[in-house]
Amino acid sequence: MICAFTWPAARTEPRDVPIVVAGPGAAATAERLERTLPGAFDVEAVPAADDARAAIADRRAYGAIVATPEGPRVLTASAASPVIAQQLTALAGNLAGAPRGAPVQDVVAADPDDPRGAGLAAIVLPLIMSSLAAAVLLTFAVPSPAWRAAGALLFAVLGGLGVAGLAFGWLSLFPGPYLVVAGVAALAILAVTGTVAGLAAAVGRSGLGIGALTFLLLGNPLSGVTAAPEMLPEPLGAVGQLLPPGAAGTLMRSATFFDGAGAGAPLAVLLTWAAAGFALLGAAALRAPREKPAREKEAVPA
Repeated sequence: MICAFTWPAARTEPRDVPIVVAGPGAAATAERLERTLPGAFDVEAVPAADDARAAIADRRAYGAIVATPEGPRVLTASAASPVIAQQLTALAGNLAGAPRGAPVQDVVAADPDDPRGAGLAAIVLPLIMSSLAAAVLLTFAVPSPAWRAAGALLFAVLGGLGVAGLAFGWLSLFPGPYLVVAGVAALAILAVTGTVAGLAAAVGRSGLGIGALTFLLLGNPLSGVTAAPEMLPEPLGAVGQLLPPGAAGTLMRSATFFDGAGAGAPLAVLLTWAAAGFALLGAAALRAPREKPAREKEAVPA
């Protein structure tokens, strides 16, 4: 457990982070970036600053460096990753060679009440843990797989509304709207609770351990919510985006800060996990009526 949580965090650094460079001398700026930090950035050159802003808003880039006659200007998106935004700002200042650094514009800013994005990172772990707890409760307290599926759906809806009330209404971690935050949280809860309950119905109580290992010990440290998936060692960042914690973090950022840009892939991941969980519960529900008469027949004395 210690290794699973600490090793990815200790190896966090930029690795092919997508950014753009714009303006006159964009190619020279890209070459200087590669010489300064080899392999840190995947640089795309665009004609003008407006194109760079569009790339950031579409989540094709985490930031941009715009070359101007007065020196480089930095465009960041702290809503996507405050860590990368800070690193780009420091790097552009070094490239400019000016004591006060380069001018910075935050194109898509994080919520003022959570400028470092710490709230999202703090929410993911308890969200996953409560979903695992719900799956355990459903497994032991509800004998019918069909009712477990209904319970998972009910818990997801209520949990999503509760998380949104906390994160959006009280802590103001996201700009909203409320129902969008609730929907993303509910889908993440459903993906974890449904899958773990489905695994338990399919393979027995060992399914609970498999689910906890996958989603808690692997999914949470590989989620990339504290920095960015590209900051993790390859291919761990990509693997983390295929698990509910990472997909939930990316979807929440895309849906609440970027008007849905880049939401397709994480949405598909969460829907796939939720569908897999319900498929396992459905298979267990279909199997249960055949197993019950067999047990009753064995119990009849000769």
